[in-house]
Amino acid sequence: QVQLVESGGGLVQAGGSLRLSCAASGRTFSIYAMGWFRQAPGKEREFVAAISWSGGSTYYADSVKGRFTISRDNAKNTVYLQMNSLKPEDTAVYYCAAGVRESSRLYRDAAYAFWGQGTQVTVSS
Repeated sequence: QVQLVESGGGLVQAGGSLRLSCAASGRTFSIYAMGWFRQAPGKEREFVAAISWSGGSTYYADSVKGRFTISRDNAKNTVYLQMNSLKPEDTAVYYCAAGVRESSRLYRDAAYAFWGQGTQVTVSS
């Protein structure tokens, strides 16, 4: 089992920045990749970004490319999501996820076995 705890959400004005953190514990040696997803009210959960745990390859949704940056600190078993130039449409609950099997489709929910509880991000206009 892998446990995930997100932090760093909050309320920010449009154009502002936030950094989300996700700390992993438990069988962290089994992690293949970690990702961030988000779910806005009335919408389905969508992929935001992902990073491979060993090589550090990164992947982004088109809607956040150039604004968000995913990174990891293997020593701390923590993944970060730096969010800049935030827009009201970025408002959502952000979830951290960990995958333990190799996958070429890190943009899919099915690639992840463990999920955090989520942290709210609200961007005001």
